Formats: sequence, structure tokens, C-alpha cells
Amino acid sequence: MFAEWTVVIGFYIGAAIGSFLNVVIYRLPKGMSLWQPPSHCPNCNHRLGVPDLFPLFSFLLSGRRCRYCKKPVSWRYFWVEIFTGAVWAGFWWQNLVANEDPVRFIVLAIFGSLLIAAIFIDIAWYIIPDSINAWLLLIGLLYNVWLIYANSPIAFTWGIPSAIAGALVGTLALWGVAFLGRLFFQKDAMGHGDIKLARGIGAVIFVAPALLSFGLAIAVGAIIGGVQVMARKRGQAEEEIEGDYDEEPESIGSLLKCGLGYVLAIDAIGQLFPKLDKWWFGEEPQAEENPEDDWQPTITTIPFGPYLALGALLAAYFEIPLLELVDSYWKWATGS
Repeated sequence: MFAEWTVVIGFYIGAAIGSFLNVVIYRLPKGMSLWQPPSHCPNCNHRLGVPDLFPLFSFLLSGRRCRYCKKPVSWRYFWVEIFTGAVWAGFWWQNLVANEDPVRFIVLAIFGSLLIAAIFIDIAWYIIPDSINAWLLLIGLLYNVWLIYANSPIAFTWGIPSAIAGALVGTLALWGVAFLGRLFFQKDAMGHGDIKLARGIGAVIFVAPALLSFGLAIAVGAIIGGVQVMARKRGQAEEEIEGDYDEEPESIGSLLKCGLGYVLAIDAIGQLFPKLDKWWFGEEPQAEENPEDDWQPTITTIPFGPYLALGALLAAYFEIPLLELVDSYWKWATGS
């Protein structure tokens, strides 16, 4: 469809989207408008001019400093732009160069952008805003509508729309981890934002790739998360570690009610009707919460959202070879 060299165009468009994602990552958890005020330095509040708004180049040419107050600019801005550019370039090549599927490219490019926002917000604030999870679910459903219209063979799974099947599998898989952890270990084992993120992932990439992504997330998360916990413990006094598990876990009843709410997508619908969200979950929608409250992460608190998102990106891009690998392993293991 497009020449190979156009991947460079895809990369830079993605980097430009990454520049906007930096605004999302900074403002969305704080409940700030994404549009007003216009882009400005968070230190001196000076409005950014045209020379400050070229993705990647403005950051490097300014020596990673604000042109006005000369204070350092976080490397996060640069990495978000280059990461988003790489994701867009990958999906550009896959769907616009190697194949001719512009609709899938648009869906996956938006999907990847939302996941990148979720990654960096979760790392910084240990939350995944409901608005991001709601958009993932909506994009998956809209993509499924297109596939039905196009008479695609992947539009249905188990006799129901594949997006709904994937959303159910994603919800139940992560909610199941949370439920079993609460039941057998008497502690919270999974954040609710992670459950809703898994639902959105399943809605967009459907059942089999979603399950692959969860497996990748658990494997990588177990390794890197374990290293993070051990590193934290080395830097903490023993008495501080012993107080790490005093937080009261969520009740079984609350977990069951929330799980049903996620299956029914009440939290997503609640983005349009906040009173419905508050009626079901008993609290204000997450987007209105202040992440800078009294809650503090403990030594063993590891954000799982970044691993879910990275696993989903890998599964979306390498779907065919990964499924072939799993199929080959299954045949070898069963002797078939």
C-alpha cells in the first residue's frame, strides 16, 4: 500500500502524538483540562512557542531545558515521544506497508497510544484513569462493528461479537486473580484499574491475543516486579517492612459487586453518566479523584498496568508468530 520509507513518516506522526500524550499523562490524573491552558512550562508557566513544540528535536536542541526559566525538563517527555513513534512505526509497517489494512492500523495506533498513556500514568500515580479504559472498550466495540460490516471471519467468537468475548475474558481473567488472592491470601492481589485495562485489551485484540498478552505480562511482571521488591527491601529498615501489610483488604462483597459492574461496563457508561457510576460503585468516578491524597504505595506495591500494556503491544504486533509458537508447543506437549 505504501513504500517502506514511509515508516519514517509514521514514526514522526507517532512522536507528535506522543507530544500530546505527555499533556495527557501530566494533566489527566490531576483532573485538569487537556486543552486549556495551552502547553506551557510546568515550572515557570510560560506558554510554549513554535520552536518548543517539535517532537524530539525541541527537547534535544534545547539541552533538555526550558528556554525561558532554564530549568531541566524531565526525560519522560522525550521517551514518551520516541516510544509512541516506535509503536506507530511498527503498526504502520505491519498494516500499511506489509499489508493493506488501514482500519486496523488506525485502531492499533490509537490502542497503542492509549496504552502508552496508561503505562506512564500508572508508573507515576499507581492509577489507570477510567477514561482511558472506557476509550479502549469503545474502540474495540467500534472496530468489531466495522469487522461485522466487512463480513470478516474474526468478527465473532463463540457466537458473540469478538470484542465482547475478549472484554469478558479480560475482565474475568484479572478479576479472577483479584478474587482468588483475596480469598486465599486475605490481601488485595490486583488493582481495579488493571482489571478494567485487561477488559479494554481484550475488546481490541480479542480473545487469543489477549490471553497471550496476559501471559507475557505475568511472566515479565513476576521477574521485574520481584527484582523491584527486593531492591526496595534492601533500602528499608526491617521495622518499616513489617508494617507493610497493615492495610485492610477489600471485602469479598465489594469485589463481587465491582466485578459485575465491570462486566456490565457500568464504569465506562459512568463516564457519560457519573451518577450511575457513583450509584453502583459508591464513590465518585476515578477521573475526579486527586491522586495526591494520603495514600502511599508500600514496598510490595508494584504497578501491573505497564506490564499488561507492554504484553498487549507485543501480542498485537507479533500475534501470528506467537499463536503459531503456542500451537507448536501444544502439539509437542500433547504428542498430537
